[in-house]
Amino acid sequence: MQKDLGMSDPQWSAGISRFYVGYSISQIPANVIIAKESPRLLLPLCMLAWSIVTICMPAVTAPWAFIFCRFLIGLVEGPFVPAVSLMTSSWYTKHESPLRMSIWHAGNTISQALSGLLAAGILSNMEGVGNIRAWKWFLLLEGMASIIVAVVSFWFIPNFPDSTGSYFITEEESAMAQHRQSVSAGGLSEDDSGGHWDGFWKAMKDPFSHLFAGIHFSLIIAQSYKDFFPSIVKTLGFSNNITYLIQAPPPAIAFLHGYHIIGPILATLVGAVVMITTLNVGARYFAMSSPCGGSVQISWETTVVPRPRTKRAALVAYANCVSSVSHWFTPYFFLTNQEPYYQTGGGATIAGCGLTTIFVLMTKCYCSKKNKGLKARQLKTLLVSLKDGDMLVSISKRPDRTSGPNTSSSMR
Repeated sequence: MQKDLGMSDPQWSAGISRFYVGYSISQIPANVIIAKESPRLLLPLCMLAWSIVTICMPAVTAPWAFIFCRFLIGLVEGPFVPAVSLMTSSWYTKHESPLRMSIWHAGNTISQALSGLLAAGILSNMEGVGNIRAWKWFLLLEGMASIIVAVVSFWFIPNFPDSTGSYFITEEESAMAQHRQSVSAGGLSEDDSGGHWDGFWKAMKDPFSHLFAGIHFSLIIAQSYKDFFPSIVKTLGFSNNITYLIQAPPPAIAFLHGYHIIGPILATLVGAVVMITTLNVGARYFAMSSPCGGSVQISWETTVVPRPRTKRAALVAYANCVSSVSHWFTPYFFLTNQEPYYQTGGGATIAGCGLTTIFVLMTKCYCSKKNKGLKARQLKTLLVSLKDGDMLVSISKRPDRTSGPNTSSSMR
C-alpha cells in the first residue's frame, strides 16, 4: 500500500498517527453524550461510519487522501472503547466487570491473530482478482464484515439499566439490574442529574483521573510496536506467507496473561531489550511474543470511580484520550531505516514499561490511602452511633419521679 501510493516513511507514519488525532478529539464529548443519551443507536452508528470509510480507502490514490481517511476513521471510532467500558460497568457489578472487560480485551487480541491468518489468505491468493490489488481486497472485506456486525448491533445492544425499556428486558429485570449496581457501589444510585459536562468537571477534580491517564499514556507507549508488528516480524527474514502466519501466535499468547498490569508490562520490557540487542531469530520471535500481553486496567477505573455515570464516562474517555496522544509521535519511532533492531522504538517501549509500573504503584498507594480514610470514617460513625445508643439506653432506664408511667413509656 505504501509503495502503490508513493508514500515516504514520514508520510506513512503520519497516516498512522493522524488516526489517533481524530481518535482523541471525539472521545470525551462522545462518551459524555452517550452517558446521557442512547448507546443502542450511537455505538452501531459509529461502527457503520468507520466501516464505510474503510471501504472507501481502496479508492485513495495519494498520500494526503490516505492520511485524511485515517483521521476520519479515528474520529468515528474514538467513542467506541470508552463506551464499551461505560456500558460494561453500568450493567455488571465491580466483581463481574473485570472478567467481562477481559473477554472484550481477549477479542481484541484474538482479532490480531486472525488478521495475520486473513492476510496470509487474502494477500497471497487475491492479488489481481477483478483487477484489484490484494491489499485493497483486505480493506474491502474487513469493512464489509464490520458493517454486518454494526447492523445486527441495532437489535442486540441495550441502553442503560434505567433507560433500556421493555424491548430488551422486563421491568422487573431492569429494577434488579439497578439494585445490583446500587449494592455494588455501596448504596449509591446512578445519579446523573445536571448537565452533560458536570460529570466531566467532577472527573477533572479527582486525582484518580490523572493517575489513570498516566497509566494509559505510558501503557500505549509501551505497546507502540503493535501498529508496526507486521513490519517487525518481517525482519526475521521469512517469506511473505510465513510472515503472515507467524503473526498469529503472539496475540493468542496475550489472551492467556492479559488479566494484570505490571506482570505483562515487565514481560514487554524484557521483550524490547531482546529485540534491540540480538538478531537471533528464535530470541527475536520470543521477544515479539512477550510484548503482546496487554492489560485490562479500564475495569479498575470504573470500580474506584463508580458514580455518577457521567463522571465515570468522562474519566474513562479522558484517560483513553490522553493515551491516544502518545500515538501522535510513537509511529515515528519505527522507521525502515532502523531495521532490524528498531532501537528508537525499543527504547521508547522500555521507557513506557517503566513509567507504567511507576503510575500503577502510585495509583495503588492512593487507593490504599483512600480506603484507609474510608474505614476510619466508617469506624468513627459506628462509635458515635454506639455512644448515642448507650445514652438512649441510660435515659430509658432512668426512673421518672415527676410523671406517671405514660410519660416514661413515651420517652422510651
